[in-house]
Parts: sequence; structure tokens; C-alpha cells
Amino acid sequence: MNKKVLKFEIDLDFVLVAITSSLKDYRLCFMVNRELKFNFAKVEDLHLDPLHGSNPAYFSIYEYGIADGDAEFFLIANKGSEGYLIPEMNKTDYLLMIKNYYDNNELERLIAGLNRIPEIVAAVKVDPKKIKSRENLLF
Repeated sequence: MNKKVLKFEIDLDFVLVAITSSLKDYRLCFMVNRELKFNFAKVEDLHLDPLHGSNPAYFSIYEYGIADGDAEFFLIANKGSEGYLIPEMNKTDYLLMIKNYYDNNELERLIAGLNRIPEIVAAVKVDPKKIKSRENLLF
């Protein structure tokens, strides 16, 4: 009998920036909005259903969309009600996800702007393909 193997590859069409900061999520959004002239607004928490019968996990999330472009920005708390969104990045406090992204020069300016905020310890670009639990970022 022949076996057929189905390979499923997740399409990761976004840019990811890891942010380390001790600020609360609303305070971080205020600082980012002020420094980068963004307008993050709180949306309904990101909800992850558990695999093994434990409690569902909720993660704070903020959204900002550029009016004249397609880019969407999501600021997501890595630590939620039941643990980490990306467990292998447990030193990261927040993730900035950018969908429908534009160019690398803009990304470098954005990361430099984030690093100018004194309360942010570090902001670095992360390759989503290297994250083991990347399926948690698909919403």
C-alpha cells in the first residue's frame, strides 16, 4: 500500500520585533504612540485554546493600521494568563507583529525609534521561521 505524506507549511507573511521592557502594556503603547506617532488601540485579547485540557490562555493585544497603506501593526504581550505565547522567548515581554510590511529601511528606523524609548531595554528583529511555536502567532 502506498503512503502519501502531506506537508503543511505555514505562511509567515509578517515581520516580528521582540521587545523587552518592564512597562505595563498600556504604558508601553503610550510611549510607542508618542515616540513613533502611532495610534495603537486596545482590541479584544488574543485567545489560545489549550492542547491538553488546561485553561485557555489570553494575551493582551493592541492594534494600529496605517490609513494610507496596508500595513497593520500588532503589539502583543508575550506573557498571558496561562504562560507565554512564545515559550522559547520567555525573556521577551512583547512582540510587535507587522503584517503587509513595507521596506527594510523603514523597519530599521522603527527599531531605532523603539530603542530610543528609555523604558525599552531592547527591540530586535526576529525571524518567525526560527520560532518553534510560531503557530501561536497566526490569528
